[in-house]
Amino acid sequence: MTQKKVPITVAYGDGIGPEIMEATLDIIKAAGAQIEIDTIEIGEKVYTRGHSSGIEPSAWDSLRKTRVFLKAPITTPQGGGFKSLNVTIRKVIGLYANIRPCNSLHPFVQTKHHKMDLIIVRENEEDLYAGIEHQQTDEVTQCLKVISKPGTEKIIRYAFEYARQYGRKKVTCFTKDNIMKITDGLFHKMFDQIGTEYPDLEKEHWIVDIGAAKLADTPEAFDVIVMPNLYGDILSDVAAQITGSVGLAGSANIGDGFAMFEAIHGSAPRRAGQNLANPSGLLLGAVQMLVHINQSDVAEKVHNAWLCTLEDGVHTYDIFKEGTSKQKVGTKEFAQAIIQRLGKKPHSLKAIDYSNAVGKTIEVKASPTKIAKKELVGVDIFLHVKDRDPNKLGNAIKEISAGKMHLTMITNRGVKVYPDGMPETFCTDHWRCRFKNEQLEPSTHKDIVSIYQQVMDAGFEIIKTENLYTFDGVAGFSAGQGQ
Repeated sequence: MTQKKVPITVAYGDGIGPEIMEATLDIIKAAGAQIEIDTIEIGEKVYTRGHSSGIEPSAWDSLRKTRVFLKAPITTPQGGGFKSLNVTIRKVIGLYANIRPCNSLHPFVQTKHHKMDLIIVRENEEDLYAGIEHQQTDEVTQCLKVISKPGTEKIIRYAFEYARQYGRKKVTCFTKDNIMKITDGLFHKMFDQIGTEYPDLEKEHWIVDIGAAKLADTPEAFDVIVMPNLYGDILSDVAAQITGSVGLAGSANIGDGFAMFEAIHGSAPRRAGQNLANPSGLLLGAVQMLVHINQSDVAEKVHNAWLCTLEDGVHTYDIFKEGTSKQKVGTKEFAQAIIQRLGKKPHSLKAIDYSNAVGKTIEVKASPTKIAKKELVGVDIFLHVKDRDPNKLGNAIKEISAGKMHLTMITNRGVKVYPDGMPETFCTDHWRCRFKNEQLEPSTHKDIVSIYQQVMDAGFEIIKTENLYTFDGVAGFSAGQGQ
């Protein structure tokens, strides 16, 4: 065991947070965790003091010092203007990987899936969670989906390295690249490319909708699943729930030199102060933390004692079931039951062995990006036009051109409506007008400025422009639906 105490930052959070944090710390200390705690305040009280992200500037000093954060759930006040604390922390200190183990505890926790044992590795910083949103017209809003090569490479490499380190056999990738061919297409391409470096591991890819259906129906078919942010957020909760309860799931957020550990559930303020809450999610997050700080012997002792407690039918109200459970206990009593079983191993459930876990040694770096030949070949100009007749708009701007660029199509919500659109297509007040040359010959920024000016001179309101580029001759933009 590590003799020197490892400094960690702890936040007790809101709602049931203080109760489950106290229980968690009591258990891991009793198991011999060598930790030195620095407590910070986050959440509702900090929000109401005027900090829109729920964390005070001084708290960052603690995180910079310890680089390890054990965090209880928080309550975000209702109403606008309050930012997600989790997203803030993940992005500020670069916690790019979210790791969520989801294991069946049958027959001691009710589930339809008796052999489920999988890990979801979720990209944690980009995708739609980049949070870049705009209202562009009276009727249309947008959220930008940001998928980067470095961000994608790091999370996929992490998934493969995690699988190898923990003795997993297969890594599966979920995307929707049959529709989002550029963004999700990049994620899938990087998965296939990086996967060749791991010949010892089985690889597969699923379109996320059918993959999600299979996950819900046959989770035992999966081992490690790596996904972009939004899919990972949704499906990690689905996976946790079908194991028996979201309340049993812990989560690790890993970055370059920083890590945060937490339960995946919320602060449940209606249950606060009643000695009812199940601390298991936060406790399993703390188990991941102990592995991370190279105290895997303590992590193993805690995890196995927790399994023994479940086996013995000592359950909190949320998983208590007549006929399976034997004793309904509160938060404090559940913690004491685990402490009493420290040093024991389960008989029916598979005992945990962390002897090969080597802490925070999974380090991945993005490889240098090959610089492509990038050429400007056109521009998409977005207009706010209330008249819903695409032919009227098209006829008004069809003569606008500059250099080799001219109007090639107009889309509405991505569907081509001019020229030769379908009269049945419903249109909003948000129009994309594409100016380019069909042969993708290079244009100039002066040409774009000229087209911009001509559109304004024609009396239209421009709300956004998006330059169109090729990279080594390949179009870096999507076609319109129906084009």
